[in-house]
Amino acid sequence: MIRLGFLGAGNMAFAIAGAVSDKLDEYVIVPYDISEERINLFKSNFKNVEPVNQASELEACDILILAVKPQMMKAATAPLSNFSGLVISIAAGIGIFFYEEIMPNARVIRVMPNTPCLVGEMAAGFAPGSRATEKDLKAAETILGAAGVALKVEESLIDAVTGVSGSGPAYFARLAEAFIKAGIDAGLSPDVSRQLSLQTMKGTAALLLEKNMSPEELVTMVSSPNGTTVAGREVLEASDYEKIVSETVEATIKRSKELGK
Repeated sequence: MIRLGFLGAGNMAFAIAGAVSDKLDEYVIVPYDISEERINLFKSNFKNVEPVNQASELEACDILILAVKPQMMKAATAPLSNFSGLVISIAAGIGIFFYEEIMPNARVIRVMPNTPCLVGEMAAGFAPGSRATEKDLKAAETILGAAGVALKVEESLIDAVTGVSGSGPAYFARLAEAFIKAGIDAGLSPDVSRQLSLQTMKGTAALLLEKNMSPEELVTMVSSPNGTTVAGREVLEASDYEKIVSETVEATIKRSKELGK
């Protein structure tokens, strides 16, 4: 059995642990958190859970997921300076060099997950440290893949991943909110407008992915000449929507880099 430790048992750790518990029978989940309530949540929801009472006990794990808040990371990892396995950090803003310095025997992979992990639809980017092996990369892909999609990138691009997928759910949610409100304003009930809007977002993403279509191909498919979609596109495409999205992502990337310093 592979012992998978969790330093921190918050929502993201809970989601990843749940995916591992459901899909990867060879893993034992070993959580540590200062909150007994969070540990009990792991124990009551997942199989193969063996919590520890002190952070230092996580040194016996094969793989360790760091899931505490960035500002708490230095203090939280202090008892684990001798850890010699694979470290997977899901904390925002902290570079690989930080972990390789305070855990000199560990092999490090940095991950930027996102909140759809909570429903098994995560879109994550991950970057390996200087000591990470191919076996480590495969292990990370297996663990993260249980919760969604995980793609390897250079660490210099983790901030870009943050802008597109890490923070992206908030921006897509704002867009969904606007469609729901437009439907209500047009006379639909809140429930009907919500279901139609969200299912349309979900279905559009599924169609683009499963049919390997480009967005432009789908726009063309939906747009009958002189039809309803074209009338709406004339309004949308006359606006600065591309610039707004670009500036939104750029602002996210800028802030991510600031936090990393």
